[in-house]
Amino acid sequence: MPLKEDVETYFKREVLPHVPDAWIDHAKTKVGYEIPLNRHFYRYEPPRPLAVIEADIKRLEGEIVALLKEVTA
Repeated sequence: MPLKEDVETYFKREVLPHVPDAWIDHAKTKVGYEIPLNRHFYRYEPPRPLAVIEADIKRLEGEIVALLKEVTA
């Protein structure tokens, strides 16, 4: 809901047409909100095995050395 829009106006326009018996408990309304996206959508991905990371580093080091040889040759 837009923060600058009246709650009742928004409620009548966006909620009541779909849920005619809906109501607002004004004792529980607050200005501002938090949407904890990580809590709902986070999926743990374990780190790659150390051997795979080490192989990637060695491969990249080889590529860097080859590129440096091209530049300095």
